[in-house]
Amino acid sequence: MSFAFGIGIGSQNNQGEWLEVYYQQPIMTPGKDLIDVVETALDYNGGNQAISVQSEQLAKFANALRQLGQTDQAKLAESAAQSKRPVVVTILATDDTASSTPEVYLKLHLISHRLAKPHSLKLDGIFGLLPNLAWTNEGAIDLNELPARQLQARIEGRTLEVKSIDKFPQMTDYVVPKGVRIADTSRVRLGAYVGEGTTVMHEGFINFNAGTEGTSMIEGRISAGVMIGKGSDLGGGCSTMGTLSGGGNIIISVGENCLLGANAGIGIPLGDRCTVEAGLYITSGTKVALLDDNNALVEVIKARDLAGKNDLLFRRNSQTGAVECKTNKSAIELNEELHANN
Repeated sequence: MSFAFGIGIGSQNNQGEWLEVYYQQPIMTPGKDLIDVVETALDYNGGNQAISVQSEQLAKFANALRQLGQTDQAKLAESAAQSKRPVVVTILATDDTASSTPEVYLKLHLISHRLAKPHSLKLDGIFGLLPNLAWTNEGAIDLNELPARQLQARIEGRTLEVKSIDKFPQMTDYVVPKGVRIADTSRVRLGAYVGEGTTVMHEGFINFNAGTEGTSMIEGRISAGVMIGKGSDLGGGCSTMGTLSGGGNIIISVGENCLLGANAGIGIPLGDRCTVEAGLYITSGTKVALLDDNNALVEVIKARDLAGKNDLLFRRNSQTGAVECKTNKSAIELNEELHANN
């Protein structure tokens, strides 16, 4: 059984190099009969391949898919046969390190389609396969070709709007998951996993290979590699330290029913029902005073020793400035009306 499959429509530069690929209906663990059809119709000979296909091949492929009972994929192949943009059929036999841009985009789609969780796919080495592009109102453009495209647009009486210069596009140009609210779609990258019931407000940000399990209010930053449990809130301006932003190899995560206050931050994973006071940033080396139920000091430890523990309240002593930790007896209850997405 293969690992993943997708029919994609993408963009190439003037040298025929792939810039990006859109997979409307990627499949995780496609059946052997589907792969057999790919072998017959598209000369697929195993392994991880991104096969460029023409309209005639796609028509033949669509007929074979329909005979197999793969109606949705057959319709997609028939539609792709009419595409004015290049089409690619990507097959991943295994979850190995990607070797092409279409392979990377298929993996990012799998996460944003909620077919694969963050950290479940091999994403090392992807940056070298993701070209830095101008993301415009006319799609992705090679930066070397941008000036000519801008001039041509002006000559034709149009303005070419450059929305960003980045390796990653915004997720919603490719995938719009069911049951979410995203106030500013430019702040959620393709490859983000946005769980059903999640609300991302204007200042919220979700990087690739990161996201939320379910109902959450995100007004802070979810860095690459960070997963937020169901029912947890990230307050305005708060931050999670990702594996690309100083977290090293530590996998930062937030458990269920937690609260990171406004402008707070964490560099350690949190268990369930934890609260970090507004404005308090905890790194793994932060010295924390453990308090008992009577607020008496038990011992001073480093925050890394509390990683993943449940029911903790982190706060700063207003008189001494010391970071303190107590057992959090009150679980955070989310406002159901505020988090409703429908």
